[in-house]
Amino acid sequence: MGVTGQGPQQSGDGMESCSADDEESAAVLRTVGRILKTCRERKGLTQAELGAAIGYSEEQVSSVQRGRRAPSAKFLDAADQVLDAGGLLAGLKKEVEEARYPKKVRDLAKLEGEANEICAYANSVVHGLLQTPEYARALFSMRRPPFSKDEVEHLVAARMARQEIFDHQPAPVFGFVQEEVTLRRPLGGRMVMRKQLERLLEVGQRRNVEVQVMPTDREDHAGLAGSLQLLRLKEGDTVGHNEVQLTSRLISGPKEIQIHEIRYGIIRAQALTPRESLAFIEKVLGET
Repeated sequence: MGVTGQGPQQSGDGMESCSADDEESAAVLRTVGRILKTCRERKGLTQAELGAAIGYSEEQVSSVQRGRRAPSAKFLDAADQVLDAGGLLAGLKKEVEEARYPKKVRDLAKLEGEANEICAYANSVVHGLLQTPEYARALFSMRRPPFSKDEVEHLVAARMARQEIFDHQPAPVFGFVQEEVTLRRPLGGRMVMRKQLERLLEVGQRRNVEVQVMPTDREDHAGLAGSLQLLRLKEGDTVGHNEVQLTSRLISGPKEIQIHEIRYGIIRAQALTPRESLAFIEKVLGET
């Protein structure tokens, strides 16, 4: 896997969305559109008649059929029933939902699903795999220029979908180091942060997860160059992921990976231990 630089995209923890054409998603939507058209014509209905039968406009049906709009689960279920598709359309819900997510999110989630170990240092916000829906929604809502409400909800859904990796069997080993400021910065308000801190405590109790805190009062800090993530894949390779402002990139060059591994090892050693960190998070929760 080569080093890949990416344009504006939402991925690990940031708030950018992919602005480039996503051919993979487009191909999925075109396929759904062709299947919808075949089922509709086999049933002898016009687009307007199908729309009326399932509660959508002719224009909406046309947009789905041309692959220009991602149909909702409700649309697919209703169309499947009206067109007697026998589950053919309803069975596409998972593929369509994934096609809504930015390509970078899908790529990162795929890599995470292939990892035996995921290590991350987050210095500005809580890491994406640890975020609550409320925290993620607040984070995406702060993006400038702003996302639309629908875009925010799609990005939140994508982020929550990535967290399914915690339930994989066998589950990967996780190591997270969170900068103290990420526990104290009240993104979304007091109640959002309380839920987020409770989530950190909950996840930190898992046997395969270690959550550590890097206190602000440390005089020596190996992570000042920014956040980083390492994914150790099942076949033995290690890839890195960096994100800053409008740039998100995957890293596989041996020299860069070596630097990331050295830095992450020092960061872990400089941070509080997992047990001390959970006690620290409990203390911050009591103050929030």
